Amino acid sequence: MAMDDITLKLRDVRTASGLSLSKVAEMTGVSKAMLGQIERGESSPTIATLWKIAKGFQIPLSGLIDTTLGDPSVFQTVTFPGSIEVKIVFPFDPALGAETFHVNLDANQSHESPAHAAGVTEEVFVLSGTLEILRGEEWVPLQAGQGLRFAADLPHGYRAGSQGAAFLNMHHYAQHTETPEIGKAP
Repeated sequence: MAMDDITLKLRDVRTASGLSLSKVAEMTGVSKAMLGQIERGESSPTIATLWKIAKGFQIPLSGLIDTTLGDPSVFQTVTFPGSIEVKIVFPFDPALGAETFHVNLDANQSHESPAHAAGVTEEVFVLSGTLEILRGEEWVPLQAGQGLRFAADLPHGYRAGSQGAAFLNMHHYAQHTETPEIGKAP
C-alpha cells in the first residue's frame, strides 16, 4: 500500500508526549507546516521524513505507523513513491528493543539513509539478489544468504545489483528507546 493508504500515528505520538507542532518541528527538523499536513493526511511523507520524525521522538520507525489495522498475519507494506518498498515483518517490540522490515530494491536501485538515533544497530540479511551496504565510506558486497551488522547511527545506504535485491532489515535500538503509550499523559 502507498503511504496515503496507511495510518500514521504522528498526532497520537505528539499528543501523548504533550508537545506542540512547533516543538516537534524543532526536535525533528521537519517544518511545522509539513508536520501539520502529515497529521491531517494531506501529505505523504518520504521515508527520510519519517526517519527524521522517529529520530526526533527517539522512537522506532514502526512506532509512527499504525500496525494494528487488519489481519495481523498479513505483513503491512508501505511504498514510498520514488524510493523503497518496506514490509513491516515485526513492528517494534519493546521487550526486544527491535523491529524487522522486508525491503525490496529494483535492479540497480539505491537508497541512502541518514543517521538514525544514537545506538541504533542494523542487521541486513539478503534473501535474493545481490546487495551492497554503504558502511562509512565503503560499499560492502553481499550475496543471497549473507548478512551484515553495522552501526546505523551514521549515514549508510543500500544498493541492489542488476537483478534487484530483497533483504531483511532488523533495527536494534538502545535500551532507552520506547514507543510512547498513546492516551497516557507524559
